[in-house]
Amino acid sequence: MARSALGWGMRELAKAADVSPDTIVRFERGDVLQPRTVKAIAAVLEAAGVVFIDQNGNGPGVRLRDRQP
Repeated sequence: MARSALGWGMRELAKAADVSPDTIVRFERGDVLQPRTVKAIAAVLEAAGVVFIDQNGNGPGVRLRDRQP
C-alpha cells in the first residue's frame, strides 16, 4: 500500500532500501523477514513521505505526509 501510494515499483523500492526485488515480493506477501530488513524498507518509505498509521480497530494503514507548499 505504501509503495503504491508513492507510485513506486518493486524495483524502485528494492533499490532505495538496498535489498533485492525478491525481498520486496516476500515482504508484500507477508513472509517473515529479518527485523533489520523490515526496518530498512520502512525507513526508506518514511523518508519518501509515508506515514504508518497504527491499528485503530479497522486495521493498520498508511497515508502520505502533508506536502509543504
